[in-house]
Amino acid sequence: MSLQDIPAAERAHIAFFGVRNVGKSSVVNAVTGQELSIVSDIKGTTTDPVQKTMEILPIGPVVIIDTPGIDDTGSLGEERVRRTKKVLDKTDLAVLVVSAEEGLQKTDSELIDLFRKKQIPFLIAVNKCDLATAGRPEKGNDGIEATGASRVLVSAKTGEGIHELKEAMGRLIKDPGSGRPLVGDLVSTGDLVILVIPIDKSAPKGRLILPQQMVIRGLLDAGARPLLVRDTEYLQTIEGLCRPETDGADAAPALVITDSQIFARIAEQTPEEIPLTSFSMIMARYKGGLEEAVAGARKIEELRDGDRVLISEGCTHHRQCEDIGTVKIPGWLEAYTGKKPDYAFTSGGDFPEELKDFALVIHCGGCMLNEREMRSRLRHARDEGVSMTNYGVAIAQMNGILERCCRPLLADPFGNKE
Repeated sequence: MSLQDIPAAERAHIAFFGVRNVGKSSVVNAVTGQELSIVSDIKGTTTDPVQKTMEILPIGPVVIIDTPGIDDTGSLGEERVRRTKKVLDKTDLAVLVVSAEEGLQKTDSELIDLFRKKQIPFLIAVNKCDLATAGRPEKGNDGIEATGASRVLVSAKTGEGIHELKEAMGRLIKDPGSGRPLVGDLVSTGDLVILVIPIDKSAPKGRLILPQQMVIRGLLDAGARPLLVRDTEYLQTIEGLCRPETDGADAAPALVITDSQIFARIAEQTPEEIPLTSFSMIMARYKGGLEEAVAGARKIEELRDGDRVLISEGCTHHRQCEDIGTVKIPGWLEAYTGKKPDYAFTSGGDFPEELKDFALVIHCGGCMLNEREMRSRLRHARDEGVSMTNYGVAIAQMNGILERCCRPLLADPFGNKE
């Protein structure tokens, strides 16, 4: 991914829902102008959620998701329905496709209740309006109007109303990144910021990982001066900048951002007066979960032998022998607590539907998850009374530097009262 690309997690996620055979996939194809989904008269043709990143005028960069019919039946159908409902966790805008011939169904009304419960903006696309206007009146119109939702009449077959549908979607969608600073509010124009980036076996060859790219772009947008350095050259760099003969405050960095895995060493090498934090903690703040992660880190002190600990990553990648999630964090936990927890690991879109058996969830920064899905996971843990923290926060806690590393990001990380 280049610095010009917009990551999927930063795009508005628009998902299309409905019962089988209402022409949902046809509407998706008409909106996108592509054969994104297979279309057939056979019920249940869409068997898994299908998603694709693209740009749609007048909306902009989006992720479009086509889902299986919400009324699917049988044991396999139940699994498809479960996967469809799971899509709600990352949906920024829902489009409910209803057939003009059949009108609003009971399962449609149940979906609308879920949209409202999860506070997802939605609208209703009444498909097959060409058939309804050809002497076959539209059914269920009163039921649709009773929902109070925006309604657009469309025909995926003729293209009628598709432009109006896209305009209606554009009015309801919110820019996922609006009002959420990544690093721009942490620095001033001209500030020198050191980014410590280890290059090891787990580093992707020839490129930087997404949080590093996002932070670099955020600093450039803010007019700051990012200085990238490997951990092996960091000490030489910071000592050179902080020598007495250098020009004092103008030479010293305003902020140091490091990979969490090397927190302890970088903290030791960084003068106390220089603000220090990590990419993972910056991502946690950006996704809206840093305060909860700081509170959740306290659970580490209470872990006992046999306690279940879930370590979850939002991305999927080839596990290295020194993988941070499956190897390093468990090792650090056991060395710090002297206990032997029972671990479970998830990655990508997998996240347990039940968390009550876990004593603690340790989650990555969530760079590959959109804000809604990350907040959904946090809410899920909160609702089940399970503490949830973040990779960088947990590592800082275990190295006794959590308050220091929160200082650049949170005004009052531990809720202290004056």
